[in-house]
Parts: sequence; structure tokens; C-alpha cells
Amino acid sequence: MSKKITDKVTWVGKIDWELRSFHGNELSTWKGSSYNSYLIKDKKIALIDTVWLPYNTEFVQNLKKEIDLSKIDYIISNHAEIDHSGALSELLREIPGTPVYCTANGAKHLKAQYHENWNFITVKTGDTLDLGDAKLIFIEAPMLHWPDTMFCYYTGENILFSNDGFGQHYASESLYNDKVDKDEMYFEALKYYANILTPFSSQVTKKINEILALNLPLSMICPSHGIIWKDNPAQIVTQYLKWADNYKENQITVIYDSMWNSTRKMAEAIAAGISSVDKEVTIKLLNSGKTDKNDILAEVFRSKAVLVGSSTINNGYLYSIGGILEMIKGLKLKGKTAAAFGSYGWSGEAVKQISEHLKTCGLNVVDEVYKTLWVPDDAATQACVEYGKKLAELL
Repeated sequence: MSKKITDKVTWVGKIDWELRSFHGNELSTWKGSSYNSYLIKDKKIALIDTVWLPYNTEFVQNLKKEIDLSKIDYIISNHAEIDHSGALSELLREIPGTPVYCTANGAKHLKAQYHENWNFITVKTGDTLDLGDAKLIFIEAPMLHWPDTMFCYYTGENILFSNDGFGQHYASESLYNDKVDKDEMYFEALKYYANILTPFSSQVTKKINEILALNLPLSMICPSHGIIWKDNPAQIVTQYLKWADNYKENQITVIYDSMWNSTRKMAEAIAAGISSVDKEVTIKLLNSGKTDKNDILAEVFRSKAVLVGSSTINNGYLYSIGGILEMIKGLKLKGKTAAAFGSYGWSGEAVKQISEHLKTCGLNVVDEVYKTLWVPDDAATQACVEYGKKLAELL
């Protein structure tokens, strides 16, 4: 069902209440999501993005209820990924020849995915499209988060259509940020940034500053996923600048996996040692074998330090720890401290290997690793507490 945003702009997207994973199960979406498409009815009519491929027929049928499709003058494809472009084929079968505005990379990606030679009109930053009473201004945003990505700004309503920028995987019947749970919304926005945009933080900073330099008035930011930023939309822009600047809170995240609970006991004792020295720090203990990987990455992103522990198996560390370490490496984090720990039975290589891997992640690794033989007794447990105290003092 469509929802009117302003006199000229209507939301015509799809709320996906059931979505629980995204990007081929690479991203968890416990709060669902939405695929936001926007219809601008000026003297000329423009459609901004579509929806994910499984909903292509539903999208076109619903769009027909909102407008005679033949009256759509322009289609704007801000990003070629199929959660945004998935209904283009179905739509263009109905209105063939309709111009599709996108970046040069956008045209390349759409052709590679759909193998159609649609009527592509390529644009670059500063190009405009006159809709009659107002115009669209195109802004290339490469690597936020694909090479083809762009934003567009509608001058008549002062709306920035930001595609994946400023979005969240968050399903809500309410369209706007002041109508939803603020804590939920901000966590989903942080999780989205941490898991998707962190590797491109330098581009985020550069692009935001470039847009701010244009001094465009801003009444709303309309992303392609989640809620619309209507109440003080600049708040998420400010937050993005913070997240992009080697972000950290007063938090330490302890990630571990354990075969017979020995490493778990170490993790708890180390955490107790840290908290005995620093009463203000937030400590999160997360078992990587049982906790969602993307939720773990969100906590790593907001932490000033990360401790990683594993028991040793087959001269290495546990499977879930290997996966988390690779994902942390991909985020290209900076300015965070890290350390390794773990228990072992007879060889004990895992802890040193974790420490070396943490260095390849770009983290500031405390060289002194800590490991315990077999199940920690009272003395070994107290030694873990002391190790935690030492780490707290180093931090």
C-alpha cells in the first residue's frame, strides 16, 4: 500500500516483515526490513528505485493502483543491487523505452545482471533532471557501498534520496524516525553501518562533507531501507560522521568459543578483572558459536578493545572464531586495542595464532597473550582476573 510523504512524493515500496537474513545469509535482519521506492509527481513523473526481485510482480501491480504506468516519464536507479533494481525488468516490460537514469557504473551493472539494453541515461555529480516545478540533482556516491551508487536530491521538497546511505534493516508500519523506538532504530542503523559501510568510512566522510558544502536545505532523508529521517534529519548525518571517524565507546567486547567451557571460564574471569579496575566500562561477553555474527561485529565496532579467545583444536582455533576474525579483518577497523587468550590440552597454538590474525586486522594488539592448561583451577582463575586487571590498566 502506498503512503503519501508530501504533496508530490509518495512511498510505493514494500515492507518485508519476515526477512531474517540478507546478502546471501551474510547479514542478519532480526527486525525485518523494507525496500523503499519513491514516486515523485511533479509536472513530470519520476520513480526512484524499485524493490527486491521476489516482490517484482506485487510491486508493479501496486504501482498501477497509484498511477497509470504510461505516465511515468523517468526511472531513477540509484543502485543496481537487486534489492533496489529487482522489479525493473517487470516494470519495463510494461513501459518499454522509459529512460533509466543511473551512473555509468550503474548502467554497466544493470546490463550485467539483467542482460537488457534498456534506455540508459548516465549521469554524474551535479547533473540535473528538470521535473517542472523542481528538479533532481544527482550525486555520485561510489563505494557507499557499491561502485555504482548515487544519491539524488529533490529541490522542490528538499529531500535527499540516499539509497543505502543512512538506512537500516528495520521493518515498521510507521515511516518516520519520530514514530518508532529510538533505541531499536539507532542500533539497527549502527549495525547496518558497522557491517556494510565500515570498510568505506573514508569515502563516507568525504561524500558527506562534499554534500554539506552544497548547503542544500534538508527536510527529509529517504533511504532505501528502513525508516525515513523526518524529525531533525541532520542527526543521522552527524552520527555517520562520528561512526566514520574510528568510532569507539567505553566498551570492551570479549569474544570466545569453548569446547568444554574452560575458555568460557577464562573469559568470565578476565571480564571480572577488567570491571574491578574500571567501574564505568561496559563489557560484552559473546560466544561466537552461539551469538549472531553480525550482532558481534556491531559490538566490536562500538568497542575500544576486543579480546578474542579459543581453545586449541587440531593445532588451531575453533571454526566460529576463524569466521569472526575474517569478518573483523574485512571491516578495516582502526584505533582499537586487542588481545588473545584461550585454554588448551597439549599443544596450545590457537592463542598465538589469534594474536597474529588480530594484527592483520589492523588492531593494536597487546603482545602478551594469555593461555591456561586444561580447566582453570582457583589459582588459574585468579590469574585470569589479574590478567584482566592488567589489560584494564593498559587501556
